[in-house]
Amino acid sequence: MNFDLNMDSYPWLTTIALLPLVGSLLVILLPKNNAKLAKTVALAFSLVTLGAVIAMALNFDANSKEVFQFSESYAWIPAFGINFSFGVDGIALVLIALAATLVPVVILGGWDDAIESQGSVKGYFALVLVLEALMIGVFAATDVFLFYVFFEAMLIPVYFMIGRYGGPQRSYAAVKFLIYSLVGGLFMLASLIGLYVVSAQITGTGTFDFTTLVGLDIDPDIQKLLFLGFFFAFAIKAPLWPFHTWLPDAAGQSQPGTSVLLIGVLDKVGTFGMIRYCLEIFPAASTFYAPVVIAIALIGIFYGGFVALKQTDMRRLFAYSSMSHFGFIALGIFVFTSAGQTGSVVYMVAHGLSTAGLFIAAGYLMSRRGGSAQLSSFGGVNKVAPVLAGFFLIAALSSLALPGMVSFIGEFLVLLGAFQQYMWVGALATVGIVLTAAYVLRVYQKSMTGPLNPDCEGMKDLNGREITALVPIAALIIALGVFPAPLLNVINPAVDRVMTTVGVSDPEVTFPILTGTATSEGGSE
Repeated sequence: MNFDLNMDSYPWLTTIALLPLVGSLLVILLPKNNAKLAKTVALAFSLVTLGAVIAMALNFDANSKEVFQFSESYAWIPAFGINFSFGVDGIALVLIALAATLVPVVILGGWDDAIESQGSVKGYFALVLVLEALMIGVFAATDVFLFYVFFEAMLIPVYFMIGRYGGPQRSYAAVKFLIYSLVGGLFMLASLIGLYVVSAQITGTGTFDFTTLVGLDIDPDIQKLLFLGFFFAFAIKAPLWPFHTWLPDAAGQSQPGTSVLLIGVLDKVGTFGMIRYCLEIFPAASTFYAPVVIAIALIGIFYGGFVALKQTDMRRLFAYSSMSHFGFIALGIFVFTSAGQTGSVVYMVAHGLSTAGLFIAAGYLMSRRGGSAQLSSFGGVNKVAPVLAGFFLIAALSSLALPGMVSFIGEFLVLLGAFQQYMWVGALATVGIVLTAAYVLRVYQKSMTGPLNPDCEGMKDLNGREITALVPIAALIIALGVFPAPLLNVINPAVDRVMTTVGVSDPEVTFPILTGTATSEGGSE
């Protein structure tokens, strides 16, 4: 391994993935009765990891012609052409940065969470660091088999974070999450094996190298079969309707910090996988199935919105609202326009930030009301905790994509891309914004405004540590909303490469299910 101090050759991604793993090991080795030290060590390693990610990002060349930067590759299982390969493009970079940003926020925000009764404090924070390492690995992997390993390995820490440290129904929620995810993973594994066989037939040597697979001329009919295995796994992870039912239970029974990482980052692996693997390795199949995915996305937007309107538990409300937001993200991916693709990636970042703000603020509310997340437990909180109400408002307005916030940029680009492709699709999706405004304003009105709930009298406002946890989220939501150029400049070149790989014209593309015409340069249906 080359540890040359030359920044271009330094193994950034290996270092960034190993840092939280080392931190997790140190946390586990600490004395059992020293919870404060465990939290401090976990926070320190998460901040060092964030610093390393920032340093790597500063060395990222948005104008580079390379597919991936900071590439590393080490032989792992040579007999099957499997390598431990890392590399990032603009899309992977911003999602790694999102994960590295949210982990210290989760640790700091959950400093006083009541987890001692379910298990050791150091165990929980060690799991958070392990999960961070796996999240970095899944976004950085450039070997498809390695991606699958990280994709499945993420289930382990999340299962224990829900099942051991969650609410009264935590065991049910954890098992449901695990079963859904494992079923999706099995479908992906079947397609992964098929992909290896197909690559061996075409090249004479099977491979899992992403860049090699992208260049293969795979028969369109075979693409359609292999695509389904990957898409099914990603649709569960995202989650898209109708594969979403594990999410409300998982979010409703998790610690707020677990929900932030689960919905804010892990679920993005699903939509990231659609862009990276479905579109680029199976371009003909992606255009063929696009109308079906667009229909699923539109149903999800409205179904998630309507169900969110009926929720009385804040955590379940946020879960269903996230399902609606993922409908917008999937829509932007599969309308095959540059605006839609870029908007989807920005939307992923924006949703991660707003979700973090909402769940962390909800966690603070719950800790002040005996653990209750029911809207009826609150009312008029802005009168006794105006700072908490203010941060909650920022996250809520970001969730409904208020202009001036980063979510507005993502949503606007997604809708623009949808209108460019099919005006009726864009029009329907736009109506979904009304639902978003309705459930977001409802939760804020019932919890923060109106007469003060007598049970909330004497509620303490945020302390310095709690404010420190929320400030970065609010700052990024507003800063990237006012000045999104740094984000867009990194994402756009990667999106252009994806569009070129898929082989569609921007903004027009034909879909065989609707038109019976050619799908791509690779073939016609």
